[in-house]
Amino acid sequence: MKKELILIGAGGVLGKGASGVLVKKDFDQIYLIDRKIHELNFQSSKIKLIECKDLSIEENVIECFRQIPPSKEKVFFLFSTIGGFAGGKKIRETDAAEFEKMNNLNLKSSFFIAKYFSQIVKESAGGSICFTAALTGVQPEIKKSAYGLAKAGLIHLVKTLSLEGREINLTANAIAPYIIDTPENRKWIKETDYDAWLKPEEIGELIFSLFSNYNFVSGNVLKLPFRLRQNVS
Repeated sequence: MKKELILIGAGGVLGKGASGVLVKKDFDQIYLIDRKIHELNFQSSKIKLIECKDLSIEENVIECFRQIPPSKEKVFFLFSTIGGFAGGKKIRETDAAEFEKMNNLNLKSSFFIAKYFSQIVKESAGGSICFTAALTGVQPEIKKSAYGLAKAGLIHLVKTLSLEGREINLTANAIAPYIIDTPENRKWIKETDYDAWLKPEEIGELIFSLFSNYNFVSGNVLKLPFRLRQNVS
């Protein structure tokens, strides 16, 4: 049985770190998807680069998945790193534009990805999908209402998809990190212990572990609040 990987948001910091790990694993075919795919530099015959613009527009998602042929001889794995953050305002201060932007980036686009990936898996031997949620979608924080609401909706989507997936051999999970070590996050939070933050490459290894056990791991939201730092002698 062939194993094929789809990574959406491959050009972002998390996407680049995760893809650097996942392209070395034992997948027969890898699809890297991003709106700026020309910025990626992978030299491998098993990697196909797919450019896809705004994923909150359904027609764009349809066109993207048309380039990935289903088969009863394949199992598909999809990791979506897409999303976006806006915060710093209380509910009473948040305008409609910010609310809509967070919904489009974090929930609407993920709904379309789930919809069309499910259709591919239905015509194949099975598959698994993992989305990138956020800890604030599970544990609300002040001044992150629009972002947290969208991520909470994504978590509901994942749990529903896991239930529906039983009919088509599809499992669905999400990771919910508190913070990932990226240049943007370092600008946002200064003078802290960056070594305690999760690294994109570590998340890549975690995703591979989930996919390696995809046939019985489903409906889970893996909370990733921090990394333990211990000296082991």
